[in-house]
Amino acid sequence: MIKRALDVAGAGIGLFLLLPLLLVLAVLVRRDSPGPALHWSSRFGRDNRLFLMPKFRTMRTDAPDVATEALEDPDRWITPAGRWLRRTSLDELPQLWSILAGKMSLIGPRPALHTQHDLIALRTGAGVQVLRPGLTGWAQVNGRDVIDLERKVELDAEYLARRSLGFDIAILILTLRRAFIGRDVRH
Repeated sequence: MIKRALDVAGAGIGLFLLLPLLLVLAVLVRRDSPGPALHWSSRFGRDNRLFLMPKFRTMRTDAPDVATEALEDPDRWITPAGRWLRRTSLDELPQLWSILAGKMSLIGPRPALHTQHDLIALRTGAGVQVLRPGLTGWAQVNGRDVIDLERKVELDAEYLARRSLGFDIAILILTLRRAFIGRDVRH
């Protein structure tokens, strides 16, 4: 109950304070390549239910709807502004809306794409599917794009076992630090 209240307060304040930045980023995405500023991605949420999650669009509109690491030549699909948005994680900011809507949390396992059945199976086996997915999480600050699925699920399970307000605050601080330096971003 406290976690949800903090999620709503954090997301609401974040959207209010970041609104000018969000508008500038939306214009940047639209000017960089044809198409909408937001991409609504089908993701697995709590209890493996699908939901639509917004992100600033970082890829061309004709890009395949799969995880970036599954693409043969990811750089072919990523837009120039998209590289910067991904490195800084600013493409994730529209997910504050999903937090307000109750589909996500500030901290939790990152929501899996609708095509990542292997990740969903591993998370379900570890009991992690009971968590609301997060804007950031323990696996994000411990390797993000450079760790394999098994390690990611181990870290998600560790978060499930250790979750607390103090742990969430530590993850949030680590996230801000890592986003600032763009660490562990492959594409």
